[in-house]
Amino acid sequence: MANTPIADVVLHPVRLRIVQQLGGRHLTTAQLRAALPNVTQATLYRHVAALIDAEIVTVVDERRVRGTIERTLALGDRMAHVGHDDLEAMSDAELRNAFLTFLGALGDSFDKFVDGEDRTLRNYLGFGTTPLYVTTDDLAKIQAGLAELLAPYRTDSGDDRVRVALTTAVIPTPPTTDPDEN
Repeated sequence: MANTPIADVVLHPVRLRIVQQLGGRHLTTAQLRAALPNVTQATLYRHVAALIDAEIVTVVDERRVRGTIERTLALGDRMAHVGHDDLEAMSDAELRNAFLTFLGALGDSFDKFVDGEDRTLRNYLGFGTTPLYVTTDDLAKIQAGLAELLAPYRTDSGDDRVRVALTTAVIPTPPTTDPDEN
């Protein structure tokens, strides 16, 4: 399964949620179960196994806990990024399904936040859309700059920082046609 396109593995609702939980940190299987309470243990373990097999998730530690082996998981060498080649290879229907899966996982994260107990975290909430006018070179420069800017914040340093999800979507606006040209 390691040769399976990342999109085929990651763009399943449960697997996407697992990858999102692991981003930048190591979690035990028990912590992952607690973070995804509406996913049954058997389903969670089945999808974790698929992600490990695809080298998207890796086991970074194992320890014996009450007669069983508890694994600590992290994102693997392949990382969990669906690249431009993967997106280009998708049919229109597959691309729509992938985007809806992404939006569904984003909605679940939002619901979990809104339903949470800690109201002070609302200070971290923000969402919006900003139009940009760019060339493809401009966009590549922006994406590289964002990656560089965010790199120091992608790993849990163990101090008092709060984990937030910064979600981006780059969606080109199709050109409009002038109604007078017809």
